[in-house]
Amino acid sequence: MNFTRWSPRLPGTQRRAAARRTDHGLSPTQRGEGSVPAARGEFEQQQPAQPVLDAPALEDFPVREILGRLPALVALVYGSEHRIAYVNDAYAAAFGPRPAGALAADVCPELAELGLLPLMDQVLRSGKPRTVKSRKVLGSGSYTVTCLPAESPEEGAGVLVFAADVTDHAEAAERLRASERRHRETAVTLQRSLLPQELEQPDDLRIAATYQPGGTDAAVGGDWYDVITLGAGRTALVIGDVMGRGVRAAAVMGQLRTAVRAYARLDLPPHEVLQLLDGLAAEIDASQIATCAYAVHDPNEGRLVYASAGHLPILVRDEDGTVSRAAEPTGPPLGTGGWIHTSGSIALPPGSSAVLYTDGLIERRGEDIDEGVAALERALSGATGAPQVVCDRLIRSLGVTAEHDDDVAVLVVQHPTRTGPSAELFHNAALDLLGGVEAAPRARAFASGVLASWRFSPELHDLGVLAASELVANSLQHGTPPMRLRLRRTDRRLIIEVTDGDDHLPRRRRAETEDEAGRGISIVATIASSWGSRRTPGGGKAVWCEFALPA
Repeated sequence: MNFTRWSPRLPGTQRRAAARRTDHGLSPTQRGEGSVPAARGEFEQQQPAQPVLDAPALEDFPVREILGRLPALVALVYGSEHRIAYVNDAYAAAFGPRPAGALAADVCPELAELGLLPLMDQVLRSGKPRTVKSRKVLGSGSYTVTCLPAESPEEGAGVLVFAADVTDHAEAAERLRASERRHRETAVTLQRSLLPQELEQPDDLRIAATYQPGGTDAAVGGDWYDVITLGAGRTALVIGDVMGRGVRAAAVMGQLRTAVRAYARLDLPPHEVLQLLDGLAAEIDASQIATCAYAVHDPNEGRLVYASAGHLPILVRDEDGTVSRAAEPTGPPLGTGGWIHTSGSIALPPGSSAVLYTDGLIERRGEDIDEGVAALERALSGATGAPQVVCDRLIRSLGVTAEHDDDVAVLVVQHPTRTGPSAELFHNAALDLLGGVEAAPRARAFASGVLASWRFSPELHDLGVLAASELVANSLQHGTPPMRLRLRRTDRRLIIEVTDGDDHLPRRRRAETEDEAGRGISIVATIASSWGSRRTPGGGKAVWCEFALPA
């Protein structure tokens, strides 16, 4: 085949060839090479002109030999049917020899597998080169292919196919992607293992949570949530977000979640829990920023008492669909130090729902985060049903998909309205104690009458009266007015609680044989399913115990 009749149409080649042909016909003086501008100085000596060597033209090179020795794969086709004009040695070694004049679609299945036949049509029509990167041929390798327009006076328009073997690069990229997938799977597994496998379900609340990791192009973050029963019917709700990606963020999240559960067992106010967590976060990793919201629900108060360390506001939906946003106080993220956190509260009456969430649910690039919170409020206003249904609806309403670019954690808490037979299982009774010698007999009589009206078994009735008597006696001896005895029945337990104005918490101790006191808490701990104490916001304390009801 005569390659001198073929010319690829590359940008600038015709202008450079024309310039060479024009310059060869001019003298040095005509080309401006023998004169020196006057501005250079009259005493400068003129340098002798250098001889100009004629550079060989493109036609002087043996094109077939050059193409044959190229390591890249080269094929030349002509006409609208893409008939084979030439394939070089590298092409023949990769895919086998190809007969000249045959249709590429018939004898070159690799071109179809690389998706080049439509591309060659485009090049032939437009006269512009086209490139596809890292296409794989089954049983061969991966190639980056450029299709260039070419012309011949005899065969007309054609296409020069130039393919570079990038198999090693493609395999390295695939190994990197596989490594990233394994890293992501490890992080997701770690993240999910550190989250609660099953949420605790308090007597008075219905709770569901959803965690969705970011899409395949986003590394796993450090979102987490938790539900912790504190005793006496109280429940702690936690949600947090470690700003980071991968296994490190998940590991920091796991440490913070464990610490929150430990601090929650101290039954401290929310702001004191965050104060302790703030110091621990700086010790774990000062470079990691984490936000957290910690709230406590007390069924006797019907409110959420909360504290926030840089986290998004809690939203509460009333029974009529009105959505309220928890106001300040909000402190800086955990680990910053030097900040005194404070607690706030928001009503959570029967029939209402609260939503705690991370920024992945509402934050979008190019939008203000307040717009995201407002969109969540609108979605929550119309979200009804069971807590898990509400979780799913919120995620769909905010446009979160499997390819979302950030982790999402949502915790939905409902305080259901109970009517009919269900309401009969929940009762409250309270008695204010003024102190004096008549307080203990009044407390025993009150407890006996209430427990009898709730139709407990004689054994549980007697144990409840004994526990109430011991707690009241302990408060009379070691506490200060005002004092109150509170009894609460749920569908699963009996709760007895005594509050007074002294903030010294009792502790269980071994009483010696000759001691006349010190056995009250030990008796309560022995007969009850669990017991505990905490300081109350007003400066006093509460001591409680629980009895599990038979199923």
